[in-house]
Amino acid sequence: MYKVFEAIDELVTIVEEARGLPMTSGCVVPRGDVLELLDEIRDALPAEVDDAQDVLDRKDEIVGGAEHQAEQTLSKARLEAEQAVAEARAEADRLVAEATAHADRLVADAQDEADRTVAAGRAEYESLVGRSQTEADRMIQAGRESYERAVEEGRFERDRLVSQTEVVQTAHQESARVVDAAADEANRQRADCDAYVDGKLAEFEDLLTHTLRTVGKGRIHLRGPVPAGPAGYDAPPFDYES
Repeated sequence: MYKVFEAIDELVTIVEEARGLPMTSGCVVPRGDVLELLDEIRDALPAEVDDAQDVLDRKDEIVGGAEHQAEQTLSKARLEAEQAVAEARAEADRLVAEATAHADRLVADAQDEADRTVAAGRAEYESLVGRSQTEADRMIQAGRESYERAVEEGRFERDRLVSQTEVVQTAHQESARVVDAAADEANRQRADCDAYVDGKLAEFEDLLTHTLRTVGKGRIHLRGPVPAGPAGYDAPPFDYES
């Protein structure tokens, strides 16, 4: 680059020292010297300047090619992104469908188990009620028979005592006592029967309460962190008091 500046300085000197033309602003310069300096300047210019000029001359072509390449790259990237989104959406739909089917199976299994538990509890309840009723009937019948025997014995004793003049008053008192004792015994046996039936029913009530609580915990566990299920999905409510 030093030769370029040196040749330019010489050109400036030649022009400044050139003989002027009368009545004009022009001058007379030696053509050969000027051309020689211009050739030196052209030869001294680096190749990058010429390459830069080529780039400037092909600017529109290069920019157009770059824009076309960018459009192709952007279009390809957009297509690949759309394909990736479609594949991701399809995979998400598949996962949601699988999760929904699994949740439905779990709910169905839990419902079947609850139905079996309730059926077993109902059968046990009916069995307990049947046995309690049978036992109550037996105890009532036994109490009634005992009462009737006591009454009959009291009547017999009363009649026997009445036949004896000297013990008539005593006979009446003993007869009343026997009759009252028989009534008390019958009432006691009835109360024992009622208490037995009530106890069996209380045991069955506790069994049903425990069973329903177990079913409720199972349903709550099924609704817990699983899943990720599909948006807007809720498990069907379960009536624990039904």
